[in-house]
Amino acid sequence: MSHDTKPIRGRFAPSPSGRMHLGNLFAALLAWLDVRSLGGEMLLRMEDLDPDRCKPEYTLQLADDLRWLGLDWDLGWQEGSDEYCQSRRTDFYAEAFGKLEAEGLVYPCYCSRKELLAASAPHASDGARVYSGRCRHLSAQEKAALEQSGRKPAWRIAVPEEEITFVDGNFGPQSEVLRRDCGDFILRRSDGVYAYQLAVTADDGAMGVNRVVRGWDLLSSTPRQIWLMEKLGYEPPAYCHVPLLCSPDGRRLSKRDRDLDVGILRQQTTPEQLTGFLAYTAGLIDRPEAVKPYDLVKEFSWAKVGRADRVVEEIF
Repeated sequence: MSHDTKPIRGRFAPSPSGRMHLGNLFAALLAWLDVRSLGGEMLLRMEDLDPDRCKPEYTLQLADDLRWLGLDWDLGWQEGSDEYCQSRRTDFYAEAFGKLEAEGLVYPCYCSRKELLAASAPHASDGARVYSGRCRHLSAQEKAALEQSGRKPAWRIAVPEEEITFVDGNFGPQSEVLRRDCGDFILRRSDGVYAYQLAVTADDGAMGVNRVVRGWDLLSSTPRQIWLMEKLGYEPPAYCHVPLLCSPDGRRLSKRDRDLDVGILRQQTTPEQLTGFLAYTAGLIDRPEAVKPYDLVKEFSWAKVGRADRVVEEIF
């Protein structure tokens, strides 16, 4: 089957680490509208990699909140099945990890958090730390000594100097030199949990996802995911990144702060009113009025959404 005849497939990939907030719903609505406007199908996957923060009751709540707003999905997670939960896909990630390891791309990193801060340089544009590669060339004797001292390694992938370029569906042309701008990133944590970058890339590839819509805070992850996807033998999807919702003090909304979480919103408003507010905030309609998601499909375009973050002062 050629790439042209593959169905358009987008995805919701929320992390069930707490109740969704308004910013999560904003991104979910735009992801849903993007794929519906193209006549595609939507997949739901639960990104519950972190065993300390993700709980089954949050997973059920997440699905219920999406349904409440009117954001349906065609395949993926279903109640009573954990097939599309990342916490149950460890064997699949181990297989992907093994493939990269067999190519000689993976190495153990014994650095402590303190050592990482001391030995890494912040990226000029966003302040993210770029790993120096200090463990990349450790000898067998040095590794053995670190193991004997009780250090458990994380596992990193050695990235090349290669420049990755792509055109984001909303933010336009992007480029990044992997070694300089992101450095060797972690594939598996020291506690054995596979890292987000590996899991999300392998899952999108295996699940046939070819449209990824998410917050622009993940834009800088995209080049390494494109490179990793090619290393794993998949065709990278098209990416569209969306503006973030911020509070009046400029802080982006987050689960940690319980900013306008969906539990509170469901007590205060109807799904149609909330959809209308989100659509107005996105620039899709001229004023906040009650609408259903399907009412917005014909009107959707990325040109209307734009790139600027939105400040949310109050909803109702």
